[in-house]
Formats: sequence, structure tokens, C-alpha cells
Amino acid sequence: MTAALDDYRWLITDGARWLAQAGNALAAGGGPSVGLIARLRKELTLPRAHLVIEQVELRRRALVKFHRAESLFFTRQGLEQATDEQVAACKARRFALEAPAADLCCGIGGDLLALAARGPVRGVDLDPLSVHLAETNARVLGFAPPRCAVEVGDATAFPISEIAAWHIDPDRRPAGFRTTRSELFAPPLAAIEQLLATNPHGAVKLAPATVAPAAWQSTAELEWLGSRGECRQQVAWFGDLAREPGRRAATIVDAPGGPYTVAGEASDAVPVAASLGPYLYEPHAAILAARLTAVLAERHELAAVSGGATYLTGRGRVSDPALAAFQVEEVLPFDVKSLRAYCREHKIGRLEIKKRGVDLDPDRLRRDIGAKGSEEATFLVCPLAGRVRAIRARRLHSENYLPQ
Repeated sequence: MTAALDDYRWLITDGARWLAQAGNALAAGGGPSVGLIARLRKELTLPRAHLVIEQVELRRRALVKFHRAESLFFTRQGLEQATDEQVAACKARRFALEAPAADLCCGIGGDLLALAARGPVRGVDLDPLSVHLAETNARVLGFAPPRCAVEVGDATAFPISEIAAWHIDPDRRPAGFRTTRSELFAPPLAAIEQLLATNPHGAVKLAPATVAPAAWQSTAELEWLGSRGECRQQVAWFGDLAREPGRRAATIVDAPGGPYTVAGEASDAVPVAASLGPYLYEPHAAILAARLTAVLAERHELAAVSGGATYLTGRGRVSDPALAAFQVEEVLPFDVKSLRAYCREHKIGRLEIKKRGVDLDPDRLRRDIGAKGSEEATFLVCPLAGRVRAIRARRLHSENYLPQ
């Protein structure tokens, strides 16, 4: 750990020239060439040469999470676990402006930076390297102490009573593998409960699939946050941070016009349509994770195509950022040979395949069909009237996403 931290300190203070060299070379060639590695090795130790190349690659990957990624510093695990800035900003809106906050288990600073934009924040993490990167990233974005102070320490020993509200991202890999079981988190549930007993205004970041403890179901607001088409995380909001304790919410962070939230009671009771309507709707992943599909079905007078995890259908056009809309064009038998012939006949070369309630790999099916041609199509594969069908549909894009 000490050597890694020393190398990162060197990278941050003296590595700019080599980062620029590697960045230019990778941008031109697409990958680390033998020549690039040889040049770096002439002037640097082998670990530092690889650290430079890795950092450039991480910054490129981080652009989907951070718009200033090319100026920030990451580790592979830190980047993977970090909340992206759009989701973090959405979460930070619940914290009062200029009220002191804390980010416990702050990692490299995804949520920390968003909280710093709202007011003074203190970050803490057990890992010295993560703390150093979080502090560096905060300074890069203009959040120097005392606006943003980061320290090495145990989250459970943090003076939680000194701040207005807090956020924690417990380690979901304490045993070396990722888990969704809250009882295996670090800090453990008992320690988080103690933090809540001392200061009830807290937010606990969870994996989307984590089942929150039974006691939290009534005391917390559980919110699933989605962006870029996926459900990114679940948050248990407590105290003043909870808008509706005991309720569930799903928020599409990157919806047109700003974050869009659907709230209600969890339910899997969605009525099944007597027949397929002219429109199909796919609920956002955050809606599915929060089990709020029934809320949208009732709101828009939609029904399930079939029982179980499937699509919604209706006779009217619905515009809602929580629903991807498709217009049904044709219902086809689900048979690879038939679909291959259909695509050949209709000159379909660009094929999007989506599925619900069916055990299949869309990428493999696409390869098996081997579509070639100039046209494009979308197949939605799902059970329909007791049999698996491939529904050809046209994806609808709307500029007006106000819910009806």
C-alpha cells in the first residue's frame, strides 16, 4: 500500500508530462504500443510506467461518469465503485445548502464532490490511497479545505453529531467478492444503525438488488436511481433526507428536462392484456428494480403483455421518461431459422434485440441470425399468449416527455 501511495503521489505532483505523452500516444494509436512503453521505461520505473498508462485509460473510461475526468485521478476499483457526477448531484439535492455534511467511506470522491458543491463536507475512508485521491480530486474541482476536508479514519468513529446530514457507501466487497447481502457489508449493519441512532439524517448507498433490512422498509424511503438506461444504485434515505418514509421511488436521473421520479408502493400485480395493443412499453431498469411497474401501468391504463417480467401494452400513445415506447409492426414466430429468413427477405442488417421473461442471450441470437442488409429493426422477444414470440417494433422517440 505504501509503495502504491508513493507512486500515486509522484503521479499527481510530477507525472503531468508523462500523462500528456501517454494520452497523446493512446489517442493516436488506440492502445499502449511497445514503443510507448519502451519510452516510458527509459525514464521511469516499470510500476510508474504502467501507472501512467493505466491512469490515461482510466480517465478515458471515466468520461461517462465525470465530465472533467481528464483532470481527475482514479484507481480501477475506485472508478468502478464511484457514483457518477450526474447521479451524485441528484442525491446531493436532498442535502440542505451550506449545511455541514459528511461522506463516510468516501472512496475517490464521487458523492463527496457533489456534496462539496452544496456546502462544507468532511470525507473519511479507511484507505489512505482513496483519501489522497479524493482530496486531490476535490482540489482539482476547486473544493479545498475547509470547504472539503478528507481524512483517513473509521466511519463508525466519525463524530456524526457534529454535522447536519451524512452519506455512507458501505463496502460491498469486505470478503473480496461483491455481495448484495446487507448483513455482510462493512461497516456492518449494527454500526450503521448506531450512526442513525446518533444522527438520524442519513443516506445509505446500496446495490440495486440489495433487500433493505425489514426495519428500514417502514422507517426509510428507498429510492432506485437510474441513468444511461441502467439502474445504478439504491439509496435508503432517513430522517430529514427522506421525503416519504416507508415509500419507494425510482428516479431517472438523466431524463429530458431533469430527474424524473415515480413513487408508490411495491407491487408485482399488473393485469395481463387480453390482446396485444398497437404500442409496447419497456419500463426503465430503475422502475423494475423498485417494483413500481404497476404504478405506471395504472397511471397510463396499460397492461402486461403476459404474466411475469414482461412488457406493457396499450392502445394509446404514452409519453413518459420511465417508459421506452415502441410501435408494434409485426408478430413473428420465435425461431432462429425463420428470423434469419425474415431478415434476409427484408434486407435487415442492423438488428436490436431486447427480451423479457425469456432465457436467451440477445448478442448470441443476433450472431445466429447473421443479419445483413441496409435496413434496421427491433425485435422484442417475450411470451405472448402462452408462446414465445419475436415482436418487430419501431422505437418511438418523443420530444415531449411530460407524463400524461
